[in-house]
Amino acid sequence: MSVPYASATSGAKAHMEIIKILQRFGCESVGFMDEFHRHEVLLAFVWRDRNVQLRASAQGWAKCYLDENPWTHRRRMNRHEWEAKALKQGLVAVNSILRDWVKGQVTAIETGILSFEDVFMPYMLLPNGTQVKDHLSKLIEAPPDATFQALLEIERVSDGS
Repeated sequence: MSVPYASATSGAKAHMEIIKILQRFGCESVGFMDEFHRHEVLLAFVWRDRNVQLRASAQGWAKCYLDENPWTHRRRMNRHEWEAKALKQGLVAVNSILRDWVKGQVTAIETGILSFEDVFMPYMLLPNGTQVKDHLSKLIEAPPDATFQALLEIERVSDGS
């Protein structure tokens, strides 16, 4: 099996295409951040006063690539160089993957298959800057009394008190 996006060549081109898609969709602002130390790409945008942030891991893609194309002594580079090359390609690949994902999700919203909330709610930011999905994960893992307290806190924050 070949690894999807292994031949992707331009993260910058994918960025520009994402910006065009989200602008056409009505986003007020769009931004990217390459987090080199975490090997991630952060996509942030605002749509109708809803802040959304998505993180895409180049490490995840690189692991998939290295599982399919492991280093051997026959490579023309050492193991570290081979893994670094995979990680570098991962940063390009995740931009292309994000582009295709965003295009598909926006198309689903525009055609009425899904709502904005169906697609982007996990990545929306709460007033404290936490993603909804991270907040809900903590609730699920918390003991029942803590979950009740956290739900009260959500209600308090949403009421603005």
